[in-house]
Amino acid sequence: QVRLVESGGGLVQAGGSLRLSCAASGRTFFGYVMVWVRQAPGKEREFVAAISWSSGSTYYVDSVKGRFTISRDNAKNTVHLQMNNLAPEDTAVYYCAARPASYGLALVYERADLYDYWGQGTQVTVSS
Repeated sequence: QVRLVESGGGLVQAGGSLRLSCAASGRTFFGYVMVWVRQAPGKEREFVAAISWSSGSTYYVDSVKGRFTISRDNAKNTVHLQMNNLAPEDTAVYYCAARPASYGLALVYERADLYDYWGQGTQVTVSS
């Protein structure tokens, strides 16, 4: 059974930091791109950071570039999202998801149906 399990969410003040983790199990994710996706209440899903499991190459959308860092630990089959200088607009449920690398690394024209696997999400709340 393939599972993606997120952890590390919580409540933080503006300007603070959090580190999210996504523990992957049940298969090898070589040939996949791992993506952090967030969704705030009443807003559309936003795909914010991606990493190629095979090469380690990364991609960020402009709203998080310079503040968020995605990384992976092959030995532990885990993907991390280090979030610094958090702002209230970063408040959302953050999901870890995986899609085939054949769709490319860049997060453009993303659709949920491209993704094979999703985690259950972890809440991040940033207070002002």
